[in-house]
Amino acid sequence: MAWFCNYYKCARCSGKWTDEWSCMCDDDCPHCGARHMSPYDSEDLTEIIEVRDNEFVALRSSETAEHCPTYQELGRFTTRAEARAAFDHV
Repeated sequence: MAWFCNYYKCARCSGKWTDEWSCMCDDDCPHCGARHMSPYDSEDLTEIIEVRDNEFVALRSSETAEHCPTYQELGRFTTRAEARAAFDHV
């Protein structure tokens, strides 16, 4: 399932916040309570690469993710390019 980090700015109080969710949905301002603020930007986190113990680990959010991404490891690689290519082969 897709996973996003959404970036918000409140139209009422100008407060800023982020929220991760499985879609680019409206959110309520945690600062003043204003409702239905749309994200002004979103970062797709469905597929990510993390560095662990000098390896590049390709991770994809699972199809059953609902309230958290529940990443599944696709493999560990010696280069970032190899890890990126793993997303094309699954």
